[in-house]
Amino acid sequence: MAPKNDHLMSLRAVRELRRVRSFYTAGVLLWASAALWSGCARPGSRQMWACALLLAVFTGLLATTSLWLSRLQPTRSHEPARQTEHRRPPVPRHASA
Repeated sequence: MAPKNDHLMSLRAVRELRRVRSFYTAGVLLWASAALWSGCARPGSRQMWACALLLAVFTGLLATTSLWLSRLQPTRSHEPARQTEHRRPPVPRHASA
């Protein structure tokens, strides 16, 4: 069984990867629209190729982040949910005679 610190680090890593993934998604959308716009305005220009390069970089980062996030998700789901655990109140025991 993994120590409690590993579980907390895993939760923090998942939370941070989700934030970064949304940032990379926004970057992919931004550079895709910029590459499309500059490609229509000036096909083959240096600006279009720079946008295409940055689009490829952000797409690679998004794919890597999504892969890491999918690998971390099953680790979290194997843990029992704390909300569903029910504890019975202690039963008083009688001392044997």
